[in-house]
Amino acid sequence: MLKVDILQPDLILGDTVLGITPEILHHYQLKGLVLDVDETLVPLRVREVSEELIQWATEIRQVAEIWLVSNNLSENRIGKIAQSLNAPYIWGARKPSRRKLRQALEALNLPASQVAMVGDRLFTDAIAGNRLGMFTILVEPMVDPAMAARSYAIRNFEVWLSKKLGVSLTTTQQMFTKSDET
Repeated sequence: MLKVDILQPDLILGDTVLGITPEILHHYQLKGLVLDVDETLVPLRVREVSEELIQWATEIRQVAEIWLVSNNLSENRIGKIAQSLNAPYIWGARKPSRRKLRQALEALNLPASQVAMVGDRLFTDAIAGNRLGMFTILVEPMVDPAMAARSYAIRNFEVWLSKKLGVSLTTTQQMFTKSDET
């Protein structure tokens, strides 16, 4: 793997996590999702999940298992979000470290190639997933509009630097329909 390949997501959704559908998972033969939490599922510092996210997780769980793996150090907050989604979780993961991601993979009992690491950050989520041979999905962050300027700064720098290094960040989402399931 070239050094720049470690930053390259397999799928660039061009939408929030809510844009991941059962048809997309079927198309890529994914049976598990490891989901980042902050700005992937909820805006930073938000403790409650939206009803829309709960419905999304219920639909996704029909075709794939989900785990939450967060770098956030608040077990109380991450645990509450995980409980709302009825999902197991790991907090304090220190991504791009692979250690705690391996724990989620072992619990899923699926080959890494059938599990997607889903996140909004290249230098944590994409690197960690790629280092383990997982399918990586880059989503648009869920942000609180009042905090957008501050929280986007790090992500914007990552995107700028990645492009300078030769990573293609063009949206790769395709149209998926129920007919793709056959």
